[in-house]
Amino acid sequence: MSAAARAAHLLVDESPPIFTDTLAQTFLGERAEELLGYHRSYGGHPVLSGARTTAVTRSRYVEDRLAELAGRGVDQYVLLGAGLDSFAYRSELADAVRVFEVDEPATQHWKRALLAETGTTVPPSAFFVPVDFEKESARSLTDHLVRAGFDPGRPSLVGWLGVTMYLTSQAIRQTLAVISGFAPGTELIVEHLLPAGLRDEAGQSYAELVMAAAAEQGEPWRTFLSIEQMDALLLEHRLQPIEYARQREMIDPAEWERTDALRPFELSVLARASVPTRQAAPAR
Repeated sequence: MSAAARAAHLLVDESPPIFTDTLAQTFLGERAEELLGYHRSYGGHPVLSGARTTAVTRSRYVEDRLAELAGRGVDQYVLLGAGLDSFAYRSELADAVRVFEVDEPATQHWKRALLAETGTTVPPSAFFVPVDFEKESARSLTDHLVRAGFDPGRPSLVGWLGVTMYLTSQAIRQTLAVISGFAPGTELIVEHLLPAGLRDEAGQSYAELVMAAAAEQGEPWRTFLSIEQMDALLLEHRLQPIEYARQREMIDPAEWERTDALRPFELSVLARASVPTRQAAPAR
């Protein structure tokens, strides 16, 4: 659904686009006509326009930050819950950054088959890291990454989008504990959903509709965090918060002067944090 939203953005929203994913439509495979048809016919519906707003703003924010970090020498990009993300297969920046896609084995098997079916070249900078978090501890993540070629001694950017709402608080804590052990200078950008009392009317309406649909599909939303709660979680795991970006703040304010159906709403927040430099132990 996220890939459909990114693809539909280029078809139904005004130019210039907020985010350009040139492979999203290809990755929809045989379902492209069906999924994009909804957006073409009912693009102004709050759920569909909200899905596009969420998908393109968060992707834009993360990839803009990756470009900044790559300019400073960061050359590792870890995608937790990569899904149908297409960065590794379309971005010129992927030539200078090793991309580690982390996801469930079945999801990665499906994606790799899709890449083959669509004739999409997998560059040597892309690495698949299958991890079954239902059967393995989150602490095994580092081992899986290292086996795929990840260097834990070098800084990286970790993108964790569209995932935490499906996890328990304990699972989120376990993953944050792993990330806190990555090299100093590593940055994490993690999306979290606000509790009901902190959403605006549009955010609450979107949440009620999408949450019900997700539960029917066996993927209930489990965790909602205020900015203060996420801040406490990050600090608990020795991660230094840098900023919290709401949808309105994920792109330049001028880009919200639009005539299409895209409008920022209060539901999701991107928390950006870093692994701080370890302080040397005091001399005795």
